[in-house]
Amino acid sequence: MLLPRTGIGIDVHAFAPDDDPQPLWLGGLFWEGEQGLSGHSDGDCVAHAAADALFSACGIGDLGTHFGTDRPEFAGASGVKLLGEAARIVREAGFEIGNVAVQFVANRPKFGPRREESQQVLSQAANAPVSVTATTSDGLGFTGRGEGISAVATALVYPASSPHPGPAKGAPHA
Repeated sequence: MLLPRTGIGIDVHAFAPDDDPQPLWLGGLFWEGEQGLSGHSDGDCVAHAAADALFSACGIGDLGTHFGTDRPEFAGASGVKLLGEAARIVREAGFEIGNVAVQFVANRPKFGPRREESQQVLSQAANAPVSVTATTSDGLGFTGRGEGISAVATALVYPASSPHPGPAKGAPHA
């Protein structure tokens, strides 16, 4: 029997300081006029949490393992590109992706009007369904104070095929 596996990913980024403004990339989308997030790559914590959940489900490390700050080739990289690469690595490891669900916590941007667009971009990158929801923390913590954004994701993967088939029917066990 091929059993599915689940994983969890969490990513947090602070807003970039006023003296070093950055564009806001969130959920695979550019948000015109919004304060951006600090980070080694584009700071897209939604895409990063999704990639981390995929790695977690497969047991093949985490975001830092594959795209860490010690890897200069990923400086400024798009979260969508990282998610696509994560999906490729997961499939190369012998898994298929069932789905990914992400929820981010922030006071802004107003996500509802662009939810479908974000889900399409991320689903295309992962070549699997990705759903995204948003919430606030009712003014509590760093997200409530408007200091940054956090995201948590879950992923469901399953083996593409049985890596170690059992004995043939009627064959003796070793």
